[in-house]
Amino acid sequence: MDKILLNQMEFYGYHGLFPEEKKLGQRYYVDVSLNVNLQKASQSDDMNDSIDYGHVYELIKRVVEGESKNLIESVAEDITRELFLSFNLLKACTIKVTKPDPPIPGHYQSVAVEIFRERTV
Repeated sequence: MDKILLNQMEFYGYHGLFPEEKKLGQRYYVDVSLNVNLQKASQSDDMNDSIDYGHVYELIKRVVEGESKNLIESVAEDITRELFLSFNLLKACTIKVTKPDPPIPGHYQSVAVEIFRERTV
């Protein structure tokens, strides 16, 4: 299956379990891999035969910068739901949401969740 990749998109959101996370917010990075058959688009050179990357970015921005969630798992799931609703050509997707500065002790670069979903219908 062909893929469209959008990497290291950066957003500012208000997700987390702690009140200060919901009040102060923080950066989030999102990587997406969209599984779609690109053969027709590669031959036609027509955007209607592909998925508009700009539209994908705006959709993800609305989710990440929108309603506050407790878990980045929920943020990732909301992104997949919106992608499937918006793009009929989408067969499956992998979404990675990275939280670079979670309020937990220790030395690490970041924490992240990655989910894979396939269209069921």
